[in-house]
Amino acid sequence: MMGPQSNGPQAMTICEEISALLEARKLAVLATQIDGQPHASLMAFTPIEGIKRLVFATYRSTRKYESLRKDGRAALLIGSGIEPFEPQRTGLIVTAHGRITDVPDDARQVALTAHLKRHPEFEDFFASPECALLSMEISSYQLVTSTDEVRWCTVDGRMSADERLEG
Repeated sequence: MMGPQSNGPQAMTICEEISALLEARKLAVLATQIDGQPHASLMAFTPIEGIKRLVFATYRSTRKYESLRKDGRAALLIGSGIEPFEPQRTGLIVTAHGRITDVPDDARQVALTAHLKRHPEFEDFFASPECALLSMEISSYQLVTSTDEVRWCTVDGRMSADERLEG
């Protein structure tokens, strides 16, 4: 299959591009705000239910957790160049937009098992009683492949549009 930016006959769909990136990357930058003050945090994440939901964890005593309790809206920037020691930024950058809540008790074990499988190095952190397991329900994704190519889509794929930026 051709790469994510290919326009050939076997080119990937937008959902396939997003899914491939979510599987390839383990870290992202979470953007929140509290009382008008922006805040960014590097987060380990795990895709759940395909591209519909992302799971991550944080301590309950953090600024990000306080922010998300007040206003669950957030953005998560995923792509090359974000993870430490990566040589250079190339390819697709995706921003997930959505609402973050605590994972409900009835879904906690499934989400925790998936997150632990992907990030076993955080086992002690995830086991802490101070650790909050959070779920981001995605409303849309913004895909950027260059400064003049930006695409948007909803998680159900109904909306997909190219936005060409001028000058």
